Amino acid sequence: MAQPIKYAGHGRARQLFVGLSLFQQRFWLARLGVMVVVTAIAFLLGVVLFNYGSGLYDDWRQSHLLRRATALLQEGELSKAAQTAQEVLARHRDSLPALHVLAEAAEKQNLDEAVRWREQIARLLPSDLDSQLNLASAALRFGKLDLARHALDRVPSGDRDRAAFHVVAGWLARAQGNFAEQEEQFAAAVKKEPTNDLYQFNLAALQIRSRDPEKSVKAHDTLQRLSKVAPYRTGALRALLNDAVARNDLIAADNLAQQLQMSPEVTFGDYLLCLNFYRKLDQKKFRSILEKVKPVAARDPSNLASLMDWMNQNDLAGDVVKWIDKLPAAQLKSMAISVEVADAYATVKNWSHLKRWTRAGTWGESEYLRIAYQAIATKQSRSRSGNPNTEFESLWHSAQELANEQPEHELTLARLASKWELEKESEGLWWRVAENPPTRREALEELRRLYRGKNQTAKLYDVLQRLHESSPNEAPITADLARLGLNMGQNTEQSHQLAKEAYDRAPNEVNCALTYAFSLSRLGRNAEAVRIVESLSPKQMQDPHAAVYVALLLAEASQLDGAQEYIAAAENGKIYPEEKKLLDEAKTKLAAASATPSPAISSTPVELSPTPTASQR
Repeated sequence: MAQPIKYAGHGRARQLFVGLSLFQQRFWLARLGVMVVVTAIAFLLGVVLFNYGSGLYDDWRQSHLLRRATALLQEGELSKAAQTAQEVLARHRDSLPALHVLAEAAEKQNLDEAVRWREQIARLLPSDLDSQLNLASAALRFGKLDLARHALDRVPSGDRDRAAFHVVAGWLARAQGNFAEQEEQFAAAVKKEPTNDLYQFNLAALQIRSRDPEKSVKAHDTLQRLSKVAPYRTGALRALLNDAVARNDLIAADNLAQQLQMSPEVTFGDYLLCLNFYRKLDQKKFRSILEKVKPVAARDPSNLASLMDWMNQNDLAGDVVKWIDKLPAAQLKSMAISVEVADAYATVKNWSHLKRWTRAGTWGESEYLRIAYQAIATKQSRSRSGNPNTEFESLWHSAQELANEQPEHELTLARLASKWELEKESEGLWWRVAENPPTRREALEELRRLYRGKNQTAKLYDVLQRLHESSPNEAPITADLARLGLNMGQNTEQSHQLAKEAYDRAPNEVNCALTYAFSLSRLGRNAEAVRIVESLSPKQMQDPHAAVYVALLLAEASQLDGAQEYIAAAENGKIYPEEKKLLDEAKTKLAAASATPSPAISSTPVELSPTPTASQR
């Protein structure tokens, strides 16, 4: 009996044990599941908290770095400010505050990388006026004229009547050589903000040289007022002194020169400006003052070079040559002074001294000029003897190689070549210089003069195209390009359009008016052309170049007496080859004209017919 009971008890225990095991397994599985879920939730929560905390830290870190960069900028620690801003930019490439710090730090250090930072800001804020103007200003400062023009072109039309826009546009016009537009823009800025002294000064310093008496007098009064305002005192005195010397008003110039020399901001360049006046006032007094200035200049190599340069440019190179012998050799070792000594020897045509001066030694960064002056001395010496110039060519080639890819050196070498009438050498140099926006205008004007002098009209047309591209709003250049194109039969449709653009922009400018009249005549609209001629004063049309076109238009209108008068005016002066052809055409038309001419244009002012409207043109 005991065994079955025992067996049965053991079975129930076994069943109970199995049941417990299954329960424990389920419990642990459930617990494991809960643990997995909890762990997953904790992990996800940790990720979220980490990212959130990291973001908070990143934001705090960025704010902290920006505050530090701004403080360093204000304290003048420019390099450290830029370095700190770069740390922000490494994490946030489009951080505007960091870009602003970098731009300002670069500008204060006069680093051209400021343009890059301003360009990025303008990219991020394409519709912001200040961003585009800051980019244009930075680009102008570092000679990137094309970039400055593009920045101004991006300014919305609604913002183009702001004073700040007109100021920057004015400085761009000046950099392009368009002084008429510069004046227009500065005048517009003053009109928008008439109480702004800076704008008043910019305009007055420009208009003091105006041929318009009303503008000149008003500018004079403005500068007189500003000469008593601290920030503008020295600049105003300089402008007034230049004007007084130009007008030969020696009493006013004497007073202004004394005021300028007592100014706290006076520079050595101002003393040279005063020398210009004293030279006109009294030669004896001028010589006395010059002798007093010489020892002052000799204390500083840059001032010594400046004085020698001024003397070389003012027909006093002979005095420089005499002065050289009295100066200690040690004072003549400066690169800048070495160049001025060479220029003095060349100016007085002392080729033997120039060859000795440039034969040996090294002039550092000006080494190319040492070799160039040596080449000039060699060429001038050989030209007298009639020997070949192979040595000159070799030396000049060496000078060019040293100046290559260095815009300032190429510019200086080009000027030297033009000064000594080295046409072949200067032509190539000027084309290279024309690739650099800040010196493009000077280079193209020199090439224009060169090709006009040699009557190479095809090359001249190319130069005028480049000038128009670099300064598209300059009406006289537009007119010159249109007129030459019409004369050459080059791009005639475009030339007619350009003639109208120039006239619309400057209808009272004689060359623009006559170019458009010539264009209308070629289009068979001679009656309109004659009305434009009638709107000009006879005095304006007496210039030989202008007289050619007036004669042609009047001959076509059968105004025989008037045509004959202007033919005579053209023949009494020097005109261009293409104008001679037009004059011959006018003579032919005159000969074939009716025996009963129309009334000639009177030499006295008469009531003129109105200028045609845009639709009539």
